[in-house]
Amino acid sequence: MTFIENKSYYKKVFAIGLILLIIVIIAAANFGVADISFKQTALIVLSKIPIVNNFVSTEGIKSTSIIILLNLRLPRILVACLVGSALSVVGTSFQGIFKNPMADPFVLGVSSGAALGATITMVFLKEIHFFGMSMVALTAFIGAIITTFLVYNIARVGTKVPVATLLLAGIAINYLLSSIISLMMTFNSDNIEKIVMWTMGSFSTAGWNEVILLFIIIVPSIIFIFAFSRDLNIMLLGEDSARSLGIDVNGFKKHIFVISTLMVAAVVSVSGIIGFVGLIVPHAIRMIFGSDNRVVIPFSALGGAMFLIICDTLARVVVPPSEIPVGIITSIFGVPFFIYLLYRTKKKAI
Repeated sequence: MTFIENKSYYKKVFAIGLILLIIVIIAAANFGVADISFKQTALIVLSKIPIVNNFVSTEGIKSTSIIILLNLRLPRILVACLVGSALSVVGTSFQGIFKNPMADPFVLGVSSGAALGATITMVFLKEIHFFGMSMVALTAFIGAIITTFLVYNIARVGTKVPVATLLLAGIAINYLLSSIISLMMTFNSDNIEKIVMWTMGSFSTAGWNEVILLFIIIVPSIIFIFAFSRDLNIMLLGEDSARSLGIDVNGFKKHIFVISTLMVAAVVSVSGIIGFVGLIVPHAIRMIFGSDNRVVIPFSALGGAMFLIICDTLARVVVPPSEIPVGIITSIFGVPFFIYLLYRTKKKAI
């Protein structure tokens, strides 16, 4: 059955997925040191949804419970939701462009560029804020953008950007920047713990400002990439086939790179480096629904949101009152899955 023939089916499944996502958000908000029941959590969340709030009352719920939920837990969960969606969609688009099942959102050295920017701030600028935004987040964002621009221009040959050259340039720059970070850590041992914790990923500092910032960048970007899902399908046939079907291959890749880089830079600046989300989720979605990007992209956004919310909830509750960096949890799931992909690829090659 084709996408067109199954369109109504996918819409129904996606609607069910959205309901499931809301349940996951409410369930995740229920976990924490403060004892807030699932019913209270649901009532507080629903009371903030327009129209629905007319039928919901929070009377009898402690004001401290409302403050904890709305100011601490909910922003963190929504940031995890947006970050998971962004990483999954970027992973999907990169795997399509590179025609490489192992491609992930950090393949172009974005993570090392962001990490270098954040490290410079932690070592030299400390707790400076800029227009209410943490300087660490700002320099991480700038570092990610500059690194991708550098990798892209190193790989460019005239107006063309060969995929193999782009990947090699990304790997080379990634190693270079990682070495610089290690050198800075060697000479600034007081900041090693802070730098290492940031590079492992965390949502502990997430607030409503981060939710708004990510929403403004990520939601339109996902819609933009979804609009090109048909072109991504054609790109899987090869660049020559895509050109013969009227696609401006170089222009298309440039647009996807720019939008994807913006998304990943925004994500990394807020959450640090969270690996494997963009690798696990798109492949899991393909196993369930097939490889049509018109289906994979929206369901990857949905699946990535749920996956990262669950991982962050585990990071919060596994060893209370301490917290595990969420990047460790995603890696625990991601590494076995990555090995499985390698094994499956090897079997196909035999």
